[in-house]
Amino acid sequence: MNDSHFSSRRMALKGLSSGFGYLAFAALAHQQALAEGNPLAPKTPPLPARAKRVIFLSMQGAPSHVDTFDHKPKLSADDGKPGKFGGAKLMGSPWKFSAHGQSGLQISELFPELAKQADDLCLLRGMHTDFPNHPQAQVAMHTGNSQFVRPSLGAWTLYGLGTENADLPGFVALNAPAGSAQSFGSAFLPTIYQATRIGSDNRFRRMASNETAPKIPNMANPRLDRDLQRIQLDLVQSLNRDKLQRDVHQPEVEGVIESFELAFRMQDKLPEVMDLSAESAKTLELYGVNGNETGSFGRQCLSARRLIEAGVRFVELTHGNWDHHRNIDEDLPARCREIDQPIAGLLTDLKQRGLLKDTLVIWAGEFGRTPHSQGNGRDHNNKGYATWMAGGGVKGGFSHGATDEHGYAAVENKMHTHDWHATILHLLGLDHEKLTFRYAGRDFRLTDVSGVVAKEIVS
Repeated sequence: MNDSHFSSRRMALKGLSSGFGYLAFAALAHQQALAEGNPLAPKTPPLPARAKRVIFLSMQGAPSHVDTFDHKPKLSADDGKPGKFGGAKLMGSPWKFSAHGQSGLQISELFPELAKQADDLCLLRGMHTDFPNHPQAQVAMHTGNSQFVRPSLGAWTLYGLGTENADLPGFVALNAPAGSAQSFGSAFLPTIYQATRIGSDNRFRRMASNETAPKIPNMANPRLDRDLQRIQLDLVQSLNRDKLQRDVHQPEVEGVIESFELAFRMQDKLPEVMDLSAESAKTLELYGVNGNETGSFGRQCLSARRLIEAGVRFVELTHGNWDHHRNIDEDLPARCREIDQPIAGLLTDLKQRGLLKDTLVIWAGEFGRTPHSQGNGRDHNNKGYATWMAGGGVKGGFSHGATDEHGYAAVENKMHTHDWHATILHLLGLDHEKLTFRYAGRDFRLTDVSGVVAKEIVS
C-alpha cells in the first residue's frame, strides 16, 4: 500500500471519527504504517552471520599501540638510538608487556583487568590508514572516506540489518564528541539510519552517591497526555505526508516523518533502558560505575550492554584525550585506568549473559603513535597501529598482522580501514561489495572500490 492511498484513507476515516473512536483508529493506523513500511524492520543477512550487533569503543585521539597492544622488544632494546626521521630518538615503552591467558597474548601492564580477558581478544596489529591528521582519520574510520560526506559504519549496519526493537533507535552514539555529526550521520542513506546521540561526557560522570544513572531528558510532553500527543502528531504527520505527496521525492521529509514516529515511541522505552538503578551492586562494581576514574566510562559500557540487550543494533561509545604528544608517562596510564575495568567488566558481563558470542565488540583509535619520541610523548602514526575485536565470531586469543620491529609501519597481514570495514560487515553477514545504495547515478558502498575480508580472524 503506498503512502498516498494510506493518507487518503486515513483522512477519510478521521473525518468520520472523533473522540475515542479516532484514538482507536490512530493506534491502528500507526501499527499498520509500521507493518507496511518500517525501514528499521529486522532483515535477514545474505551471508551466515557470526554477529548480530556491534559495540564500538572509539578511542578519540589515537592511543599509542607500542605502549598498549603491540609489543616491540627491539624498540626497548634500541631506546635512545636515532629513529628513521631526523634527530628524533627511539623511545622504548616504559611499561612492561607480558603473556596472558592460555593464548599467551602479549599485553601491556597498563591493562591489568582487560589482560584477564586475553583469550577473548583478537588483536589486529597490522592496521594502517591514509591520514595522519585526527579529523580526516576519524571521519575515514567511521565512513571510509574523508573527502566526501558518506554514511557511517553504524548507518550502513542499520541499513543492511534493521533493528530488533521498534521502540528504540537502531544506532545509538553515547557521549558523541562535539563536531562529529559526519561520523554518525547517514549522508545519502535515508535519515532514519543516522545515529541517535545520547548524553555528553558530563552526563556520564560520577554523581551523588544516591544516583546510579545519568539523567536522561524527560521525553514526554508535560502538557499533553499520550492520547492527545498522538492526535497532535497525526495532524503534523498528515501535513508532512501531503508535502511528500506533492513533491514526490523528499528524503528529508521522509526522515522527519519516521523520526517523529520513533521519538513518540521512545519516550517510554528509552528512559527505562538508560536507568541503571535496577542493576545490582555487584554489576555496578564490575563496571566500576562508582569509581572516581572509572565511573564515566563504566556508565557508558553498562548503558551499551542494556541497549544491545534491548535490541539496539549498533552502539558506539567515545572516550577522548588520547592525543599524547606530551606527558605520555602520566596521561596514558590515566586514560587506561579510566577504561580498563569498564571494558573488562563489559566483556565479562556479556559472556555471563551469553551475549558475547554474537555481539562484536570493537576497540579502536583513528591511528597509532610513533616509536620515536616527541619530547616526552609520541607523534601521529598512520602507517601502523593496533586495534582489537572480541566476540561476534572472531578468534579469541589471536593476533593478526604485525608492524615492523620498531612499530613504524604495518608489514604483515596489513589491514587498511577498508579491509577493517569489510571484515566487520562480513561478521554481521553482510557482503561489503553488495551492500550498496544508488545515489547520483552510482552504486555506493562503505568500502568504496576496495576492501578485503580478513577471513583468518573468523572463528
